[in-house]
Amino acid sequence: MTVLETDSFVSALRAHSVRYHDSHPFHQAMNAGTLNRAQIQGWVANRYCYQEAIPHKDAAILSNCPDRAVRRRWIRRITDHDGTAGSDGGIEAWLRLGEAVGLDREVVASQRQVVPGVRFAVDAYVTFARTRPWVEAVASSLTELFAPDLMAERLAAFERYYPWIDPAGLAYFRSRLTQAPRDSEHALEVVTEYCRTPEQQEAAVAALSFKCDVLWAIMDAIDGAYGHD
Repeated sequence: MTVLETDSFVSALRAHSVRYHDSHPFHQAMNAGTLNRAQIQGWVANRYCYQEAIPHKDAAILSNCPDRAVRRRWIRRITDHDGTAGSDGGIEAWLRLGEAVGLDREVVASQRQVVPGVRFAVDAYVTFARTRPWVEAVASSLTELFAPDLMAERLAAFERYYPWIDPAGLAYFRSRLTQAPRDSEHALEVVTEYCRTPEQQEAAVAALSFKCDVLWAIMDAIDGAYGHD
């Protein structure tokens, strides 16, 4: 094994776009406008489990990270989701999405509708962030490199094909159009700075592969529970 040049290393990371969950049949059906109300509601209710876990994952990265400069920037991810005194944050935005698709926010927040496969995948991701080297956990977040295109496509699909959804409930997707590029840029800077050996680079790519598997497993579990035909 040899150390990859930065461009080659980044290319190896970006190559995982072909494994991103935007290619999952459930997502493709969603963006094609063929899902029914119950299927959309099932996706929103189950995806909340992942949304709620994101700050836990990021707190785990912070707790393991020795670099103060990284921590100063990374902590914004937590406030983006948990909110601050002046902003409700992404978790609240997702609960409002739940209301916009006709779900009771307390039911969504309780996670009573979350299927076991989704919970298992989400727990595996948080455990990974807690127990693996912090740079690997950062690398696992690089699915955000592929997120803006999916968010834009999803937002357009919801506005076009699902007019019964209150447009105000789509605010989460709009916010991620700017947050995801910012976050992925920072994560990529960290990974390319700290992954200098072949073993570190290989571990980073493997971490991103693991995260792609997590997202795909979530979609498999939702698809198994609700279908997409």
